[in-house]
Amino acid sequence: MTELLDQLRTAVGDAHVLTEPADVAAYVVDWTGTHQGRALAVVRPGSTAEVAAVVRACAESRTPVVPQGGNTGLVGGGVPDASGTAVVLSLGRMRSVREVDPVAGTITVDAGVVLADVQAAAERAGRLFPMSLGSEGSCTIGGNLATNAGGTAVLRYGMTRELVLGLEVVLPDGRVWDGLRGLRKDNTGYDLTQLFVGSEGTLGVITGAVLRLFPATPRHATAWVAVPSVAAAVSLLGTAQQHGGVHLSTFEIANRQAIELVLAHLPGAVDPLAAPSEWYVLVELAGSASDEGLDETLESLLGDAVEAGTATDAAIAGSPAQRDALWALREGISEVQKVEGATLKHDVTLPIADLADWTEAMGPRLQEVLPGVRPVTYGHVGDGNLHYNLNAPVGRDDDLRAAAGDLTTAIYDAVAAAQGSISAEHGLGRTKAAAAASYKSDVEVDLMRAVKQALDPAGLMNPGAVVPPA
Repeated sequence: MTELLDQLRTAVGDAHVLTEPADVAAYVVDWTGTHQGRALAVVRPGSTAEVAAVVRACAESRTPVVPQGGNTGLVGGGVPDASGTAVVLSLGRMRSVREVDPVAGTITVDAGVVLADVQAAAERAGRLFPMSLGSEGSCTIGGNLATNAGGTAVLRYGMTRELVLGLEVVLPDGRVWDGLRGLRKDNTGYDLTQLFVGSEGTLGVITGAVLRLFPATPRHATAWVAVPSVAAAVSLLGTAQQHGGVHLSTFEIANRQAIELVLAHLPGAVDPLAAPSEWYVLVELAGSASDEGLDETLESLLGDAVEAGTATDAAIAGSPAQRDALWALREGISEVQKVEGATLKHDVTLPIADLADWTEAMGPRLQEVLPGVRPVTYGHVGDGNLHYNLNAPVGRDDDLRAAAGDLTTAIYDAVAAAQGSISAEHGLGRTKAAAAASYKSDVEVDLMRAVKQALDPAGLMNPGAVVPPA
């Protein structure tokens, strides 16, 4: 492999081919600390041409390539396996905002641009890039596209695949497909852009993207609402849609266990309501500078909800600082789970009408598997996505690890029975690839394998992720 390493150094410079264990360490373990691998080298190209040179050299030497963005994934898709044979291709140096066109409503960026920087560039142009994630300060657009990320704005704006118009991709043989076109209409064949969105680096390396921008929404009306049950939250969603219409941008749910962890571990977190509730909803309306009636609309929908019994109490943000405090309760959940101890994460989608029954049945079923296990449930009611995470019984982290397989199987079986999905927005990575295939039809798996074989016949692009080998 000395020859390959020399080629990589020639392509990107000596300083950007990392092989020392201390330099490589941060690139071979995921954010959760669960997925740990080894790499032949970490290569940090600074341009699409350099990415192409790296991929071409790896293809010629039949060396696996694992593309990596901000390394904030939760399913092991951005870290290598334990063989030490793969090159980790980090896009972190590719951080140029190439163009902003506020009239066309597009922004063209390198894949390594951090999501928060895309949001800021859009804001400077008086526009909005609506994707919002808890990891937006470190996740990158390339990773968002590769995993088809979701977030808290999906209800109004859709998943990542609905926010992209064109891509630039380095193919597994090192060729570059330039699909950086900001056209709203292009009916000239297969939609190649959408083929690569959600492919998790298994079909090629996304190096650039044309993204959609939207009118800015500087006005917000935000409330933290106590609801007695998931069924009440679903009913409240209907009320919010009726009142809020196109202005309804956020409808998040969290159980009391999740909020207790935030209150215990997030500095400055304060419960905005006097009495605890089994469930909470964060609801937000957003509008342009001329939308002056959002506060009244929010108060009206909450009044109807209290009268109907679908809400029992609410705190309405009266200032930007209060809004930030309410959002912190929701966005802090994932981080504080790590502080609390061993966690088992699940990212599932269910038909919205089935959320309540599924959640009611799931709790007792998991107690049968591991008494004392603590469901930490939160997510996006408006699109049926629950992060149905589990914390260990207090002081019993090893028990959670021992029961992890049985707990996950119980959850996945119940999701499949409800015609749901075991991955809503995190992707499959290495963690869920085999499980996903077992719940799909043979036809669906065969189609996925056929696409993989057509674009990456040598199987070098992120092997083991998304599509398990036949």
